[in-house]
Amino acid sequence: MNWEQIEGKWKQLRGSAKAKWGKLNDNDFDVISGRREQLVGLIQQRYGLAKEAAEKQVNDWAASVESEEPRRKVG
Repeated sequence: MNWEQIEGKWKQLRGSAKAKWGKLNDNDFDVISGRREQLVGLIQQRYGLAKEAAEKQVNDWAASVESEEPRRKVG
């Protein structure tokens, strides 16, 4: 799933992101609003990570969301 798709489905995917990054609060997720760079920046700040480490976490999460997508479409 490319990032434009994630932005478009942010409201649905937000819960998954909250589960992954519990140090981010509801307001943070409102500010992020699906924007990748905002998410990376807040992860860096809250978790004290280097940009590369935060980007890897975001990329890994995006890949996991993509792998779950076919299961969500069942029905």
